[in-house]
Amino acid sequence: MERQGMEGNNLLHFLNTPSAHYSRTCDRFEAQQGGDDNSETSDTDPANAREMLEYLLNQPANKYCADCGNPDPKWAALPFGAFICIKCSGTHRSLGVHISKVISVNLDDWTDEEVNCLAESGGNSVVNTRFEAFLPENKKPKHDCSTEERNDFIRKKYQFQQFVCDPQFSCPLPLNRKHAPPDKSHQQHNSSKYGFGHTFRNSWRKKDSDNKGLKKMSDVGMIEFVGLIKVNIVKGTDLAVRDVMSSDPYVMINLGHQSMKTRVIKNTLNPIWNERLMLSIPDPIPPLKLQVFDKDTFSSDDRMGEAEVDIRPLIAATKEHENSTITEPTELYRWSASEDSNGVLAKDSVISVANGNVKQEITLKLQNVERGEIEIEIECVPLSQ
Repeated sequence: MERQGMEGNNLLHFLNTPSAHYSRTCDRFEAQQGGDDNSETSDTDPANAREMLEYLLNQPANKYCADCGNPDPKWAALPFGAFICIKCSGTHRSLGVHISKVISVNLDDWTDEEVNCLAESGGNSVVNTRFEAFLPENKKPKHDCSTEERNDFIRKKYQFQQFVCDPQFSCPLPLNRKHAPPDKSHQQHNSSKYGFGHTFRNSWRKKDSDNKGLKKMSDVGMIEFVGLIKVNIVKGTDLAVRDVMSSDPYVMINLGHQSMKTRVIKNTLNPIWNERLMLSIPDPIPPLKLQVFDKDTFSSDDRMGEAEVDIRPLIAATKEHENSTITEPTELYRWSASEDSNGVLAKDSVISVANGNVKQEITLKLQNVERGEIEIEIECVPLSQ
């Protein structure tokens, strides 16, 4: 854990006391809820995990965003254990999951391990004592700060850890090396762009020169986020063989500079993931890219096809729905697979309203591969939520 590595440094030994006190307070809460005799049962009870999460969120220091002070934060940045607002969550996602994993208090299902990570961190008070120990005066951004100021501060605070030690020391604290850097082998593949439906065709295509190399960090820090997108990777069907008789597939999704991947399903050509991933939506809105890989232990992962989805129609439908009075399940739009000139749709794609949410179901034919389909469901979450 990040906390263990930093507490070993002499400059930060004083942080043991507040963090330990916070953990003891959480332990007392667990004992009060289930009693000492039932402690093992309560650790695995989802209801108690949710109660613990709400308890942590209601601590005085956790009622304000750890980064900008915005009240009533509804997101958490792991493994730091900080409660943050939705605007700061966009920057945390852009850091990559190898640095900061962002989870919604209300939209995501929490595991006991994730709740325990928050409890062990000490909350916003201890997190800021640690990562803002030597923050220059008046350098912390306000909740109404510019996007550039917010992103610059968060990167310095967590990624580069510029405020954890006195700048007069010539040997600053080393960056946390626990998390391995992202696998660059996936970035070396130049995939073709595939849209689906007449509405999507060529609307988001870019010049090849625009895709060469990563943008400078200063450019990334200027990105404005307009919402969130939940991507449920449902399943794959009749995927290509990349091992002797089968494959070990996983899916990687990309949206702008953000990327996430599913777990690996061993030895199957028809994997069922039912795994939900969440990304921030940057402006301008890029296509959602999906790549399927076969996990190899001793060599580079083999490609098993890719596809792209234009998410702008879903975002537009979500915005329209916010101002509507529709409450019943309703089909808003349908793209016919038979009319898809690109041949990417395996089935008709539908944008519909269900349980008050606007969702799109898509079954894609993987491109640049001999066979295979991927079924996904996407849902847009406006920043207002």
